[in-house]
Amino acid sequence: MPSNTLKFVAISALLVSASGLFSPANAHITLEYQVAHAGSSYKATFRVGHGCGESPTREIAVTLPAGVDGAKPMPKPGWTVAIEREKLAQPRSDHGKTVTEEVRRIRWSAKTPADALPGDFYDEFVLQAHLPSQAGTIYWPVEQLCEQGRMDWTEVPAAGQKPHDLKSPAAALDLLPAAGGHSH
Repeated sequence: MPSNTLKFVAISALLVSASGLFSPANAHITLEYQVAHAGSSYKATFRVGHGCGESPTREIAVTLPAGVDGAKPMPKPGWTVAIEREKLAQPRSDHGKTVTEEVRRIRWSAKTPADALPGDFYDEFVLQAHLPSQAGTIYWPVEQLCEQGRMDWTEVPAAGQKPHDLKSPAAALDLLPAAGGHSH
């Protein structure tokens, strides 16, 4: 592993552990890696730490932030995957192919009640995508539907507001300036 990759992983781990995002008081849906380079490929792993109270989670729906493209979900045993696409106002080129629509939402749904995620368990839902080229913070709204109830993790902090002050924060990803080169 190149030294700057190791340094990036170490800094990311330090930021995540220092933020306290995995304490029981902040049991919202989070990203496994909360820092990435702008313009890079990214594996978004959404950590689901609980159901809606005692009710099991039967569906997770992720809305992709603006500028995130080329998303592909990872299949999950016992769950179906639905992809919602949106027509692009301006087609773009990707490795010699013209792209006219883009994935905007990915939904994982438990196939049966037995496949749903019980409230006492934790699981992950994964997709890969290409990140926007501008550094900054992007937010991934996530809807969590349970057998009884739902949790919408969609709040984005206003200017000057701390994410920890939000009751239902969207998963946040900090984009560092691009590392250079071409990545997949």
